[in-house]
Amino acid sequence: MAYSHPIPALPTPAHPMAKSGYGKRPAGDEDPHSDPDFAHLSPRDREIAVFVDHLKEGHAMGYKAIAAVHPRYGQQAVRTSLRSVSEAGHSRQIREHITVEDNSMRWVTRTYWSRTRRSPEWWAEFARERKGRIVTDDYRPGLARTDEPEAPAAEPVEEAAPEAGPEAKSQPGAAYQTLAGLRDADPRMPLSDSDCRSLETLVGEWLSRGSTPGEITKALTDGLPPAVTNPGGLARRRLEDKMPPKKAKIRQKAAPRRARVDRVIMCCITCDADELTTKIEDGMCPDCRAEYEADLAAEAAGELDAGYIPDTFLADPNPVYEVVDVARRAAEVRAAGGLRPKAGTAL
Repeated sequence: MAYSHPIPALPTPAHPMAKSGYGKRPAGDEDPHSDPDFAHLSPRDREIAVFVDHLKEGHAMGYKAIAAVHPRYGQQAVRTSLRSVSEAGHSRQIREHITVEDNSMRWVTRTYWSRTRRSPEWWAEFARERKGRIVTDDYRPGLARTDEPEAPAAEPVEEAAPEAGPEAKSQPGAAYQTLAGLRDADPRMPLSDSDCRSLETLVGEWLSRGSTPGEITKALTDGLPPAVTNPGGLARRRLEDKMPPKKAKIRQKAAPRRARVDRVIMCCITCDADELTTKIEDGMCPDCRAEYEADLAAEAAGELDAGYIPDTFLADPNPVYEVVDVARRAAEVRAAGGLRPKAGTAL
């Protein structure tokens, strides 16, 4: 996009993000980018407005955050311009009370931005329509809970499984069958029924950790001595010593919880005052408006320079460093103090 007015400063991809759930929020239903978007603003206010307009959703747009990265204006200028931009109808700060389905709640203050100039009536209707919105993607864990917790969900009733017959009860498990099969894998490991039942728990642990019956058989029969006098004792020793590690449990990311805006309050664009404690007009409380008007009057009278940052406050892109002869400088200091120069050092 192109603007006829020179715009030397735009945000970089490294612009700081606000805390999750805060930062710039588009009001929506905006006109496409065009040159007259901010033509009604003063040159400085226009530049700050274009800077904010190019910020991504979620970027910090407080006057301190913008002044920290803007190469031309400091906090005083940015704060005054943000107030002018809000008065012109491009932004509002709204505090929303969010209730999440897990019964947690929190207040979130959001700054909404509109490239299109809006009237106070439009912003009032916008705030009213925010109530009842589902904001699942914007949810952050709350800090407080309600007095009445949600009723626990009814647990599903599992149908009783049919009782196994006598034949099913006598059927050995996979662990027992693995141990009983050692005799066929290697005649030197003939385990008795008692051995198989006493070792069944250990083999079951192997299976629960991902081992297969074939791997267990291999671990119990590889490298056997020519004669095995105690197959059960040898099997127990190997099962305990060669036990595989437990598999790490993969934690699945919890599904986002539904959250709903159940209360909306209009706030001042530059302070914490809200419409419950004071009157908010054109996005400003009376105190901030008085300060804003005083700053404008002082600027007009030339008593307050809230324009460009002085060059001495800016980083020199091409600094020139003077090469200092440290030894010579030290000799000069010693001579000035009436001390004799060190041997080999001449002025």
